[in-house]
Amino acid sequence: MFNKYGAYGAIHALLAVALGAFGAHGLKDRLTEEMLNVFETGVRYHMFHAIGLLLIALAADRIGKNDQRIRWAARLMHLGIFLFSGSLYALSLSDVKWIGIITPFGGLAFIVAWGLAAYSIWKAKSSSD
Repeated sequence: MFNKYGAYGAIHALLAVALGAFGAHGLKDRLTEEMLNVFETGVRYHMFHAIGLLLIALAADRIGKNDQRIRWAARLMHLGIFLFSGSLYALSLSDVKWIGIITPFGGLAFIVAWGLAAYSIWKAKSSSD
């Protein structure tokens, strides 16, 4: 599991840096200030959760690959990046307002992912005490 989700986390971090540079240099004069802020929010959450995915992959490697909670945490973190950041990128670049309906589902995926990760890590710690 570490190889797969660790690689996804690193790829998402790479994409967040590339998209951040694109936003700062390529979109600065093309988007309104409001839409540039939306794009930057997508980049910020993309990077935070890319790092989160890397941490979950490391935790999964330590906890054990068969822990379904940590596996679902990784899956939901990955999905949340696409739904949350992806919808913000699409909204800012297209200015199609209905795309914003998708964003909260990504936020919910992040919340559940962090909760599952915390629970899984907590249970692994308590069982070794």
